[in-house]
Amino acid sequence: MRVGLVRTVGAATALYGVAVTAWPDLLAKPSGLADRTGSVAPATRTSLRPLAWRDAASGLAMVVAPEGPALRTATLVRIAADFGDAALLGLTLPDRSRRIKAVAVSVGWGALSVVGLLGRGGQR
Repeated sequence: MRVGLVRTVGAATALYGVAVTAWPDLLAKPSGLADRTGSVAPATRTSLRPLAWRDAASGLAMVVAPEGPALRTATLVRIAADFGDAALLGLTLPDRSRRIKAVAVSVGWGALSVVGLLGRGGQR
């Protein structure tokens, strides 16, 4: 496992999750969940916050979990979340170009975690 890469992905994910929890528009607008004027409905903000908090929690777990089974499990949870996001957002976002971007971003982050999980050398 490339521990340094896993922990870096975890830290970035945790920070992004906290930011979107506080400001859901950071995710809503690029995803096409805002209206024509750029406003995001209160219900959409409410719905995105738990998703963002999940990212914050899973990212933090990747940062603080001890090496070994705990860190592998935290990383697998993050990979499942990222690939799940890719599948669900890819099927449900309202605009095709935004679906493609959301899938690319989600798969990209998931792939970084896979590289970290499967990489050799125990790099810190």
